[in-house]
Amino acid sequence: MPTKQIRGIALAYDDFGPAGTRPLVFIHGHPFNRSMWAGQVAHLQNDFRLILPDLRGYGGSGVTTPRVLLDEMALDIIHLLDELNITNATFIGLSMGGQIVLDLWRLIPHRFNGMVIVDSDARAETSESAARRLATAEEIIKVGMVRHTDETIHRYIAKASMDNPNVYEPLYKMMSTTNPEGAAAAHRGRAIRRDHTDILKNIAVPALIVAGSEDFFTPTPIAKLMSDNIPGAQLAVIDGAGHLPNMEATQEFNRRLEQFLSDSACIKTAQKYPLAER
Repeated sequence: MPTKQIRGIALAYDDFGPAGTRPLVFIHGHPFNRSMWAGQVAHLQNDFRLILPDLRGYGGSGVTTPRVLLDEMALDIIHLLDELNITNATFIGLSMGGQIVLDLWRLIPHRFNGMVIVDSDARAETSESAARRLATAEEIIKVGMVRHTDETIHRYIAKASMDNPNVYEPLYKMMSTTNPEGAAAAHRGRAIRRDHTDILKNIAVPALIVAGSEDFFTPTPIAKLMSDNIPGAQLAVIDGAGHLPNMEATQEFNRRLEQFLSDSACIKTAQKYPLAER
């Protein structure tokens, strides 16, 4: 597991695939880590360069407290790409990772070839949902991630997936072994995250919005809000999946993703947004 010193912490990441191929940056959600993309790595690593960081506070990366803003996580990724000499990429993010993709678009639109946002929400928190996040942060610190996982895992995946050990077991391991301080810090940061709905209309790269048909956290109308407001965006609803369609319906998710990536527009966009002078 390689790591780099990025902005004061050790950032763990994977770098798979042939040199010189198109980079894809996979950004995990909460409370997961880069291993959630295993099904995509197996499918795509012969044809693309795959960059998979563990976000600050998750997996093998360093933890900072008491609060981590999504902007901070986005900056970590930018600095990692600079260290790896990657100028342009297609960014793929799930849930919290999708919100980080939108922060990246706000910061470095010239470095996007395309974007894929999975089961995420461009809107800011309401006062009520922000309060729930802050309460969840305190609960995680109090009871730990094993108990938190036991009490909440059923919300992340569809009912059928709960009975599928190939989904349930790696998900349980990811969630239950997440550092509680890191998870709580991210919740506190997300409680005050930006509202990105106004920038959706300005996204000028190919975009795919994916939603599981049984997602508890971000049901299909929330995904449609993004696909309706991003010019030319595609919407893919994956039947029978919950919040983690890449794990629950790996074959169908990979098919939709590969179809999107095969669009020549994802290649041409790199010329439209050359690396800006720094």
